[in-house]
Amino acid sequence: MAAKPMTADKKRKATPSSKGRTETKKAKLEGPRARAAQAASKDVSSDSDPDDGGVKLKPKYSDKFKKTNTAPPNVFDRNGLTSRESHAKQKQLAQERKAAKPLADEVQRTKKIWERLRRKSHVPKDERQKLVEELFGIITGRCQDFVLKHDAVRAVQTAIKYATPDQRKQIARELEGSYAQLAESKYAKFLIGKLLVHNDEEIRDLIIPNFYGKVRKLINHSEASWILDDIYRTVATKEHKAILLREWYGPEFSIRELTKDAKPVVDVKAIVEAEPSKRGPIMKSLLDMINSLIQKRMTGFTMLHDAMLQYFLNTQPGSEDFNEFVEVIKGDEAGDLLKNMAFTRSGARLSNLLLSHGSAKDRKQYLKVYKDTWALMSGDVFAHTVILTAYDVIDDTKLTAKSIFPELVGENTKETTQNIVGAANNAFARTTFLYLFEGLSKSLFPASLSFDLEVLKEVHELRETTSKKDNDVRRQELAAALSPYLISTIEEGAADLTCSAFGCQFVADVLLSGTGDKTKALEAIAQSAAGDPQATPASDDVTARPHISATPFGGRMLKSLIQGGRFDKAAGKIIPADPPLRFANILYPVIKDHIVDWATGPSSFVVVGLTECADFDSSDALVKTLKKNKKALGKAATESTPEQKAAKEAQGDKKGKKKTELPVGNAGSKLLLEKL
Repeated sequence: MAAKPMTADKKRKATPSSKGRTETKKAKLEGPRARAAQAASKDVSSDSDPDDGGVKLKPKYSDKFKKTNTAPPNVFDRNGLTSRESHAKQKQLAQERKAAKPLADEVQRTKKIWERLRRKSHVPKDERQKLVEELFGIITGRCQDFVLKHDAVRAVQTAIKYATPDQRKQIARELEGSYAQLAESKYAKFLIGKLLVHNDEEIRDLIIPNFYGKVRKLINHSEASWILDDIYRTVATKEHKAILLREWYGPEFSIRELTKDAKPVVDVKAIVEAEPSKRGPIMKSLLDMINSLIQKRMTGFTMLHDAMLQYFLNTQPGSEDFNEFVEVIKGDEAGDLLKNMAFTRSGARLSNLLLSHGSAKDRKQYLKVYKDTWALMSGDVFAHTVILTAYDVIDDTKLTAKSIFPELVGENTKETTQNIVGAANNAFARTTFLYLFEGLSKSLFPASLSFDLEVLKEVHELRETTSKKDNDVRRQELAAALSPYLISTIEEGAADLTCSAFGCQFVADVLLSGTGDKTKALEAIAQSAAGDPQATPASDDVTARPHISATPFGGRMLKSLIQGGRFDKAAGKIIPADPPLRFANILYPVIKDHIVDWATGPSSFVVVGLTECADFDSSDALVKTLKKNKKALGKAATESTPEQKAAKEAQGDKKGKKKTELPVGNAGSKLLLEKL
């Protein structure tokens, strides 16, 4: 039986033994066997005859065209033209096709204008103004035709860039009704951003309603989803956001006519309370939309995180809906969802709630997801709260310290100092270090961090039932693990830390509340106060820093360290650190040569603190020195300080206001005179 012929599109599978190696052997070109084989092949070829059962071989491809004048089908017929002439002809044909298109000349001219305008520094102002006027003359009334052409939309964007407010509004009105279509375009979507970036309320209110009723479609579109979420996140008002987010709740919420006269309610709980029958369809629609975007790995949208928070807040812990939703989030194996959530307001709150409700196993999984992201999260306005929540709810403090601290502080001494000094001066990152020492103090959480306080209050209520370890014990264990890194940084980077208000607060908090040997760190802080307080840096030295005694925050830090503890409002006294710092004995030898300048300068209360310190060994010597310089103290106590003179001059410039009596003299010097 004859074997089946192999078709061209099917390949014979290699045998297992032949995989990974070549079966062909190199032929030997010399030797008696090779010559004999060649002779035999000549004899066979001369006597072969297809009529005797031989196989008729197909002629070679090149032989097929030997006897004819026709060229192979894959050879371009140039009609006798050279290669250069052929290319020129093809180029001419392409230009003719382009010229036959609508608005061909106008598009070509706009591209020339754009090419000139994009080089801003090379175009004089007068010429640029003329080019912009010409550009507007071309595109006015034809914007919709231009914006859908990828090579012409750039010219419209340039026109918007140099346009007056009225011209921008004119373009925005011309494009009304087509913004949803533009959002789906790979290039035209940027035009929407160019119109909105100027924060014109009229243009904003013109563009955003174009997306009403189309959110469910656009949020799943690869191009439109990003511009839609950017609009929702950056320029949309509270009412706009409510209308856009409500469309996630189901098709009926996309019909604007049903609710156009009523104020849009975005809170699912409020909607369900008014109409309980809507809970099922709303929750199903939300979960379907959420799951769809997660499956597509489109997890960075603020709108998605807002929808997820609405779903989570309307489930009961332990219920089927709750467990299903948690599994959907945990099912994102890459972890991009949780990472993206941490950087938005609703996403961060949801992440904190998940950590609070989670089991020990869940919390461990969440920590793994955020690996290599902790340092970035610590400096973000929302993401840093996830770190604070991890401190508050995870009972395994060794796991928390092992997972988070190495990324926050760095691997070696130089990197650790650089990272911690940078974090100490960042309004958000500093909380991830000092929260373990200060708790919810107002100095660490001012009014600008109200979101932190809201989230932590919610977390603290939940941890009463979801965490087992005592809160104070948990915090002390974490503080003990973190303290060595912070104390070492103060020792290495004292000069950098003491030149800012945040840095000085960081130093005081760590040295008063941290655990470990602080002697070298205290000595480094004392050395930062060395030198003449009245010395002025050279005018040409841009890197020079003011002396620590000339800064109010520097003086406060030194006085706090001299006192050696925090003031307890309930007890009405200072609670000293254990073990005592005895910083007065470390500082005085460094500043004693300039002690009079300190006593009469901006940081005179540092000297007051030295006289009041109970464990200061050189108190008598200090008092003796001050008594010798009573005249200088009296002068400082009665004469206006430079700051008081500046305040008086500023008050004199204000007309029509009642002038208040300003204090005169150095308050610290006055106290020292009274003590003497």
